Amino acid sequence: MSLKILSNKSNLQVLYEDNHIIIVNKRPGDIVQGDKTRDKPLSEIVKEYIAEKYNKPGAVYLGVVHRLDRPTSGIVVFARTSKALPRLNKLFANKEAQKTYWAVVKNKPPRGKDTLTHWLKRNPKQNKSYAHKNEVPDSKKAILDYTLIKKLDNYYLLEIDLHTGRHHQIRSQLSSIGCVIKGDLKYGADRSNKNGSIHLHARKLTFIHPVKKEQLNIIAPPPSDPVWDDCL
Repeated sequence: MSLKILSNKSNLQVLYEDNHIIIVNKRPGDIVQGDKTRDKPLSEIVKEYIAEKYNKPGAVYLGVVHRLDRPTSGIVVFARTSKALPRLNKLFANKEAQKTYWAVVKNKPPRGKDTLTHWLKRNPKQNKSYAHKNEVPDSKKAILDYTLIKKLDNYYLLEIDLHTGRHHQIRSQLSSIGCVIKGDLKYGADRSNKNGSIHLHARKLTFIHPVKKEQLNIIAPPPSDPVWDDCL
């Protein structure tokens, strides 16, 4: 089952919704869940959307299943019922959801297609993960596949399939092979993007619906800017 955008109201781009789940296309800069910044999180925006659309007078239930980094855009899944949340949590924990990302990088990767395996060690104070070729204390194994899918005027578009879900995994692993994501100052970019985003986008998600048991293939368009537009 392949799906298109259902709604684009109130700066919320809904890719799929039913009684059990809602899937949205996160804008760069949005936080998925509330944090110390006290900025309005995406979860609250989705709750307001549901309350308005379905005229719900009371509190709206919404479960956060997974997150994306604040400067990243793309697919985020929320549970609309307490029945769906643990099933979605288990599905993501068991790596039964196939995640595909797009990343725009400045330098051409060493190979057109490759599997990267590193050991990532997180530094909480810096909110950064460091990629090591060999295991080090407190590190976690990280694996991804990348494919060079397009040469842009000044950049390269990579498609990435994750085998593990580590903190800043794509950003750290690509940086370690000299392919820093456009705008990602934390991992070595020369300059930031004007809006504080990075050119990393959760492009596609495929999984079996936790209640309906049918396959969902969700595709999210990237944000509109000259570089992303050139990728399409």
